[in-house]
Amino acid sequence: MLKPNANLDEINALNRNTLMGHLGMEYLEVREGYVYARMPVDHRTLQPAGILHGGSSLALAETIGGLGSVILVDNSLFDVRGSHISANHLRAGKGDWVFGKATLIHRGKNTHLWNIDIFDEQDQLISSCRLTNFIIAKSNA
Repeated sequence: MLKPNANLDEINALNRNTLMGHLGMEYLEVREGYVYARMPVDHRTLQPAGILHGGSSLALAETIGGLGSVILVDNSLFDVRGSHISANHLRAGKGDWVFGKATLIHRGKNTHLWNIDIFDEQDQLISSCRLTNFIIAKSNA
């Protein structure tokens, strides 16, 4: 569970022993309506052709858009669940790192819509993604 006003070290610690930790994701900036993170381009995230796997890009996109929604809601009352993600992969991801920028487009009572763009180290757009998250009231059961 994410504590209110958690700092970057605390937020990054949540990734330990998860897919995000395995893929080497690191949050660099987190604020209301915006999340910026990076992920290595290495043996964990490549496809056999030696370029960034599209699934790795989608994992980064869903991760940072999901975190963006989590920080917008009261975690004691609501859960956040991804309901739809789509992506356009525009160029091969190469180099040492890719960077994801998630920007909130719509903040509704039951859904959040995020635009997530993934860039290489030269600030070239690799993938552009859209993520819809459901905001679900926790049951008391």
